[in-house]
Amino acid sequence: MSVFLFLFIIMPIAEMAVLIKVGGMIGVLNTVGLVLLTAVIGAWLLRQQGLATLLRANQRLNSGELPAKEVAEGLILAVGGALLLTPGFITDTVGFLCLIPGTRHWLAAQALKRMVVAGQSRSQSFYFRAGGGSNPFGQDPFGGRENPFGGQRPFDRDSNGDIIEGEFEDETESDRDRIEKK
Repeated sequence: MSVFLFLFIIMPIAEMAVLIKVGGMIGVLNTVGLVLLTAVIGAWLLRQQGLATLLRANQRLNSGELPAKEVAEGLILAVGGALLLTPGFITDTVGFLCLIPGTRHWLAAQALKRMVVAGQSRSQSFYFRAGGGSNPFGQDPFGGRENPFGGQRPFDRDSNGDIIEGEFEDETESDRDRIEKK
C-alpha cells in the first residue's frame, strides 16, 4: 500500500510543488518549454540507448547466450522513457538516470541479482538464478507457499509424477557450427 500511496498521492504533489516553484522562478512559459525540452531529449536518448541495447541482445541471442542483462536494461529503459514523458522535473530526473548507461548498468546488475528464469524448451527444463543467492520462491522455483503459480511444479516432473533433478547442457549444433564444418 505504501508504494501506491507514494506513486499516486505523494509523487504528484511533489511534482506540482516543484513545477510551481520553478515556474515562479523562471516563468510559466519557460517552465513548460523546459518540460517539453526534457521530453524531446529523453525520447532521443531512449531511441539511441534502446537500439544499442536491442543490438547487444540480438548478438547474445545469435551466439547462444541468454541476454538477461539486456532484458533487464530494456525494462529499465522502458521505465525511464515513461518517466521522461510524464510532466515534471522529479520524474524527468529519475527517467534520465534510467537512460544514462552507468546508472542503467548498475540498476540492471541489482535487478539481475533478484532475477529468476524458469522454463521449458521441448522436453528439457531449466532453472536459472541470474545473481545467485536464495530462491525467492522458497526451496524451488515452483513449490513453497510464496509460489505465484500454486502448488504445482510444471517443469520438473516426468509422466509418472516423479521429480527429475539434474544439470542440462545443450549439445545441439548451431547453424554457425554447421556452416564452419563445410
